[in-house]
Amino acid sequence: MKTKTQYTCQSCGYSSAKWLGKCPECGSWNAFVEEKITSSKDSSISAVRENFKISGLSQPSFIRLDDESHSQAGIKHRQSTGSLELDRVLGGGMVRDGFVLIGGDPGIGKSTLLLQVAQGLTQHSHISKVLYVSGEESIEQIQSRAKRLAIKNADKILLAAETQFEKVLGLVKELKPELLIMDSLQTFSTGFIESAPGTVSQVREVTSRLMNLAKSAGLAVWLVGHVTKDGAIAGPKIVEHLVDTVLYFEGDSGQTMRLLRTVKNRFGNTNELGVFEMTSEGLVDVANPSALFLSERKEQAMGTAIVSTLEGSRPLLVELQALTVPSPYATPRRTAVGLDSQRLAILTAVLEKHVGASLVNQDLFFNVAGGLKLTEPACDLAAMAAIYSAIRERPISSSLVFLGEVGLTGEVRKVTQIEVRIEEAKKLGFSEVILPAAQLERAKKIKGVTLIPIHHVNEISNLV
Repeated sequence: MKTKTQYTCQSCGYSSAKWLGKCPECGSWNAFVEEKITSSKDSSISAVRENFKISGLSQPSFIRLDDESHSQAGIKHRQSTGSLELDRVLGGGMVRDGFVLIGGDPGIGKSTLLLQVAQGLTQHSHISKVLYVSGEESIEQIQSRAKRLAIKNADKILLAAETQFEKVLGLVKELKPELLIMDSLQTFSTGFIESAPGTVSQVREVTSRLMNLAKSAGLAVWLVGHVTKDGAIAGPKIVEHLVDTVLYFEGDSGQTMRLLRTVKNRFGNTNELGVFEMTSEGLVDVANPSALFLSERKEQAMGTAIVSTLEGSRPLLVELQALTVPSPYATPRRTAVGLDSQRLAILTAVLEKHVGASLVNQDLFFNVAGGLKLTEPACDLAAMAAIYSAIRERPISSSLVFLGEVGLTGEVRKVTQIEVRIEEAKKLGFSEVILPAAQLERAKKIKGVTLIPIHHVNEISNLV
């Protein structure tokens, strides 16, 4: 057994043989912490495989590309979590040896979601044993939450409160569960590294060994990760590279709506979105999120417009809101919630240049109702329509839906999957769709909706 000392940047994971004031990788100051690393044969992949051998899992060192006997076997046979929204986000269900990392703000409902995942898999899939290991809460706290949520099949869910990773491996070897839930990553530490839990070296080592365990033993692993103030999962980026799926749990703790977003998925589509409602009985699937986002919309309100946006493969109808008031400052404010502030600045500049709507003495406040964060350019036209409606104090017809990307010269450009977006608008009772003129012929096959083509943003004044 050998011990060596190194200095590791706690922001990016960069390692150095000596202490540095500024990290050459990420530029952080005073981020280097001294860590002692102990190497041992027990930490090797071969040792993990030896300890957790399961019959039938040994595979040849190589196979042919067209060999169907091994192709996607575990991916094809998905295991339902009991939640249609969660299954959608995962790409159709949980993969047998999948490694899932879920991050979110404190109190958002991650532990509640994990308990419901354990219940759903034991009820709807052939999962007979789940091991839930908590490094933050006591067993009594988890049991209290389970009673409040009325968790079923509790005899199949085993609880442990532990922070030493080697002891967790011992439990896995003894109990042989089919699903391992670890809450949370930053609380676990391994004896091979002499540093505090949550440091870059500990996080990297624990994640790496969990990945080896999942793939060699055919064990599904769900791992909770803390998030930074910027909303990213804390620790080195290699953590997100190692896992199969990265989920972000979003929402305002003061509201009941929760959004589960996929940012990485080796077994399905990225940017998928699951919508839940937090109740006293736990998280409940929202089957029609568009209706929920529009449930409190007022008829004929000034400064509001509806857009049909895509989150992964799911169309969503969302209300965009704009408010303009006289500014007491020399430089008017531009505040956006749910839309990139730089994008908003571009849209207001195009609006002033090509439509003639002046915002020089006006503060502008922009909001995406429901807590969604919109990134796709297909929302440009609806955002400009909402801002123009607020400036002119003219309401937009409640039957209108806007679709279109806007260029710097004011032209309205095409959007992807326009048929899917229009069908969603039609399903929720909207009778008129304003769309790019170049896509009019393609959308004409959809009956029951009036299509209004638009070439340039200067035509907005005729529609509001």
